[in-house]
Amino acid sequence: MNFLNLALRRRSIRKYTAQEIENDKLERILQAALSSPSSKHLNPWELVVVKDKATLEKLSEVKTYGSSMLRGANVGVVVCVDSALTDTWQCDGAIVAHNMLLCAEDEGLGGCWVQIAGREESEKLVHELLEIPQQMAVLCIVSLGYKAEEKKMINIDKLQYEKIHYERY
Repeated sequence: MNFLNLALRRRSIRKYTAQEIENDKLERILQAALSSPSSKHLNPWELVVVKDKATLEKLSEVKTYGSSMLRGANVGVVVCVDSALTDTWQCDGAIVAHNMLLCAEDEGLGGCWVQIAGREESEKLVHELLEIPQQMAVLCIVSLGYKAEEKKMINIDKLQYEKIHYERY
């Protein structure tokens, strides 16, 4: 598959089967995360991989909306970033999460981004639950699993080409 087709196929998947993710697939997803570029090559991120169903259940409740898919996920990967190390921490962490989501799609899995940064109470709950050091900002949680729902590939003809500007805005 070429990269454009991969990008067009990757959609936010919120429903998962009970099938466990094979260790080699999870390993490749984590390798994709760790190979992400970062500003000044600081690699300011740390990942917390959660497989325990009781913990995933608790993570599914850290937000009123937008985290419930963690309940059915096979794995949740919490992306933490040392915000004191770089002012580009959110960008650096976002690249890590996106690499994981693209790799998951390539592995035949689904995934979804759960926004945590900027939601103080949610971040506090994740810190406490997973014993994350205070200096580490929690950017997001990536849910992963085998898809229990199918979504149509993004239609290339319906992309917002009007948002592309050449030479000047």
